[in-house]
Amino acid sequence: MQKILVLCDDIWHPAEVIEKGMLPLAGDAYEFDVVKAAKDILTPEMLEEYPLIICCKSNNVTSGNSAPWFENTVTEVMGAEFRKYVERGGAFLSVHSGNVFMGDGDGIKEYTEFVGNRFLSHPLRCGVTLRKEKEHPIMQGVEARFDIRDEHYQMEILADDADVFLTSVSETGGIQIAGYTRKIGDGRLCVLTPGHTLSVWKNEQFQRIFLNAVNWCLHGEEDAE
Repeated sequence: MQKILVLCDDIWHPAEVIEKGMLPLAGDAYEFDVVKAAKDILTPEMLEEYPLIICCKSNNVTSGNSAPWFENTVTEVMGAEFRKYVERGGAFLSVHSGNVFMGDGDGIKEYTEFVGNRFLSHPLRCGVTLRKEKEHPIMQGVEARFDIRDEHYQMEILADDADVFLTSVSETGGIQIAGYTRKIGDGRLCVLTPGHTLSVWKNEQFQRIFLNAVNWCLHGEEDAE
């Protein structure tokens, strides 16, 4: 069983959604270790205890504290530390609110450049169609398109090397990139933008994408030709 670090809980994304949606997917293969108050818990040394970090957390201390998680001279793990962890062979999976970072202050620029995107906005929660863009191990066994009701994220993609495998479309949000991978140094990174609601986490197709992404990050699947 592989132990995976899960970072979650912020002012707009309470940990309960992740705990009820993600944790039951662990099965016999994974153990998810949840950290909420990352600002006061994470250290670079702690990251090395895990082969994969899953970030479902925007820049708040917790859902009950809207102060920023990233604070220079206080927070020990920010964007630069995550990048070093992946460069050394670690893996990072950024899901939904892990992609809600914008601006340049207090380590945020380093984080957005690391994950490869900057958050712009999203329309009101709406019907969203997810569409497979290419054959990729993360899309193995996933339908070519399926519908969810979610926040439809709009992001600026910063990474020239983003390998896009999933897009999303809605009447109010247009066509957006919803899933891509990167290889950084000796490690792997994956981004998924859906995941605001528990109903999305309980969607069988999304569950398959998520678990495939975990496997890909952990080098469980080779890249598609």
